[in-house]
Amino acid sequence: MDRNLIGDLAHADHPVAAPLADDTVDALLRHALDGQRSVLDLGCGDGTWLLRALRLQPGLHAVGVDLSGAGFERTRTAADAEGLGDRLALHVADAATWSSDERFDVVLSIGATHAFGGLVPTVEAAASHLGPSGRLLVGGCFWEQPPGARALEALGAAAGDYRDLASTVEAVRAVGWEPLDGHVSSLAEWDAYEWSWTGSLTRWAVEHPEHPSSAEVLEVAAQHRTAWLGGYRGTLGFVTLLLVQRPVH
Repeated sequence: MDRNLIGDLAHADHPVAAPLADDTVDALLRHALDGQRSVLDLGCGDGTWLLRALRLQPGLHAVGVDLSGAGFERTRTAADAEGLGDRLALHVADAATWSSDERFDVVLSIGATHAFGGLVPTVEAAASHLGPSGRLLVGGCFWEQPPGARALEALGAAAGDYRDLASTVEAVRAVGWEPLDGHVSSLAEWDAYEWSWTGSLTRWAVEHPEHPSSAEVLEVAAQHRTAWLGGYRGTLGFVTLLLVQRPVH
């Protein structure tokens, strides 16, 4: 089965593709969107963040870009049913190379740092789409504690792939951005996300035993669960930062 489709199935019950609770997502969006008129989401997944943003901010214009496009039609249908469809545009394209003449009041990129080569490159890429006095809302991983061999093997990562939390924030500041707000995902948020990710795939496989990809999907869920529980649980962290550009004096 196509990996993008597997990813879409995995997020059936947790469409926000990051370890964030619903109330946290809404709180971050309210702060980021306060008084703003347009938002771009780079690596938007199925567009869930944008749909939630439109619900929260009347008059907001929302644009999303994702290489997969899995789930776009579902999100467009939901937006149309709620009378929000005329304010939502979703594009199937590489978020790292997509370009537009439009500049946005807010640019989001949550859990998509792999598309840009890390958190700092994500910040810099997102900033290129931002209008004057705009805000960035970015989210990515860091090390909650120094990673051991099991965590690195489970993630297929190297110790240098991420920093600790303090160094992560300082790396963003070093390229000219200051945090207005932030959220460090709790272990409970991580657990809820991972149980949902693996459980959604398991349920689909059990409910579709005759599908030619049923065994494959069940194995993906099992491998992911083993990597999480036996490898990176409690070691890999996730931080979401609301950023503004530092004034030049």
